[in-house]
Amino acid sequence: MDDAAPRRNTTVEGALRDAERRYAAANPKSLARHQAAAAHLPGGNTRTNMYFSPFPLTIARGEGARLYDLDGHEYVDFLGEYTAGIFGHSHPRIRTAVIEALDAGINLGGPNRWEGELGRLMCERFPSLDKVRFCNSGTEANLYAISAARAATGRTHILVFDGAYHGGVLSFVKPDLPLTAPFPFVRAQYNDLEGTEALIRRHRGELAAVLIEPMIGSGGGISADREFLAMLREETRRHGIVLIFDEVMTSRLSPGGLQAKLGIIPDMTSFGKYLGGGLTFGAFGGRDAVMRRFDPSAPDSFVHSGTYNNNALTMAAGVAALGVIYTPAAADELNARGDRLRERTNAVFRRHGVAMQMLGQGSLNVIHVHRRPVRRPSDAVNDPNRQALFHLEMIERGIYLSRRGLSALCLPINDADVDRFVEAVDDYCAVYQPLLRDHD
Repeated sequence: MDDAAPRRNTTVEGALRDAERRYAAANPKSLARHQAAAAHLPGGNTRTNMYFSPFPLTIARGEGARLYDLDGHEYVDFLGEYTAGIFGHSHPRIRTAVIEALDAGINLGGPNRWEGELGRLMCERFPSLDKVRFCNSGTEANLYAISAARAATGRTHILVFDGAYHGGVLSFVKPDLPLTAPFPFVRAQYNDLEGTEALIRRHRGELAAVLIEPMIGSGGGISADREFLAMLREETRRHGIVLIFDEVMTSRLSPGGLQAKLGIIPDMTSFGKYLGGGLTFGAFGGRDAVMRRFDPSAPDSFVHSGTYNNNALTMAAGVAALGVIYTPAAADELNARGDRLRERTNAVFRRHGVAMQMLGQGSLNVIHVHRRPVRRPSDAVNDPNRQALFHLEMIERGIYLSRRGLSALCLPINDADVDRFVEAVDDYCAVYQPLLRDHD
């Protein structure tokens, strides 16, 4: 930061206005691009979480763990494309795999030579998978898992958790969002063992599935208690309900996902993000009792179509990603680095006495601008002005992460990059310490 002296602000709102002015002055090309795009795209974009005020950066290119915007600024990429970019940008092995597939033809209209290998790699890696099927996003994966559970059980309802996010049309961050898919849902509170157990027993005759992230990623980096997940496993098994783990984000947190780390194995699991090598990808799978119904040679099979389910570019990239790059050893190393980042960042917050904390596990973490205990998403509500100030100040210091404080490490990030992140947080706290005390 150019000005090392404390900023002369008496309120967070005033500090934010100053930060927004500096940001706008430093990024005129991103602003111009945003304004031009808004003529044809609502809000200037086609992906809601890409937007932040006063306008988002336009990223021109990426290389390794670095991003470069239209105005020529360089950032360390701590967002990792919301966990999809675990391999960094233009990884040579993935690039080679994609070019090889591209040279052989993009859309071939039949099975290709990579999809079976990717299926094998996933089934060997994740304990819940007897069989797996591919689709094009985590949203699709969750929709198919829910639909399969309903068809297999003959029941209608899905138990979900307030504040959870399972895709663009499966968001429960607010009551009655208009674009939520019209399944009949029963809503429970995350980590509420007794209350959720009672709901399952009350609705056991109509519940087809329980859908849960074993650590809520987008909703705040909130880990489920192991006892809570064990109760879900026991109760769903007792009542013939399909337990679905959404590991779209959390499958990166150990070589076999959180299910392997915790030793709690669901009936079905949904996947997405990095497992396609950073390309468009989704998958759902589980025990054979459900997945065999997707065998099209069987007379009573479920129909699961999709022109790009096995697109050659993603299949080839996925084989390189899971078979060569994100090995169990690489997963362990990356998540250990994320644990060190979280420990060091929280130590900075404690030393400055500011009302901030970083939650999460391994390489997936979220910064909150309060010190309250967080057990469920309703505990994680943050002051949007404080979030915005922190976000813009980190961008000014060359650190790229999400407005809501999400960081997802990629493999090219090294210890020096972690040092830079911690130093940026330390500088931010030093500059704004009087404004960052407890405010609840």
